[in-house]
Amino acid sequence: MKNAEIKNDKEKININGTPETPEAKKGAEGGAGDGEGTLPAEEADPGVLQKLLSEQTARADDYYNRLVRLQADFENFRRRTRQDMENFYKYASEQLIRALLPVLDNFERALAAEGDTIDSFKAGVEMIYRQLLDVLAAEGLAAIPACGEQFDPVRHEAVLQEESGDYPDNTVIEELRRGYFLKDKVIRPSMVKVARTSQNK
Repeated sequence: MKNAEIKNDKEKININGTPETPEAKKGAEGGAGDGEGTLPAEEADPGVLQKLLSEQTARADDYYNRLVRLQADFENFRRRTRQDMENFYKYASEQLIRALLPVLDNFERALAAEGDTIDSFKAGVEMIYRQLLDVLAAEGLAAIPACGEQFDPVRHEAVLQEESGDYPDNTVIEELRRGYFLKDKVIRPSMVKVARTSQNK
């Protein structure tokens, strides 16, 4: 009986010679976990910490310098964009004006001509007119169809009505002032006279 008690006591003693009580076992198991949040001995050295601090400081300085350069580049971009937009609006009509200069030259030559007959003067004006139309057409200008068209309040401005049995109601029968498209946009509606049947009096 005594030998059995001695054997049980030996089983309760751990290899360090301390009793293997539940508290001692829990402390031994928890000791390994507590060490996980501590720095290794070599990293706790002041020299190593100083080196790590220097590296992080250099990295932070590099990020800051990049940010400053990026901000400066963005400000330069904004300034250039603003200047480009100002120049665009300032000289937007330059190409059109250049194209109209020959027309202006021809007008000046026609006005300066002496001894021309009415017919030759008229022919010169017609030539300049066609030249002007060509320049404007190249920029996207086109006349709005009017006479014989059904009245369209977007393209036509009716200023007169006339009773007529020859045209359907609301047909444009006369163009009083020509209207124009610029590409696909109406920039000036045609001023027109519209037919009205007797039933719509």
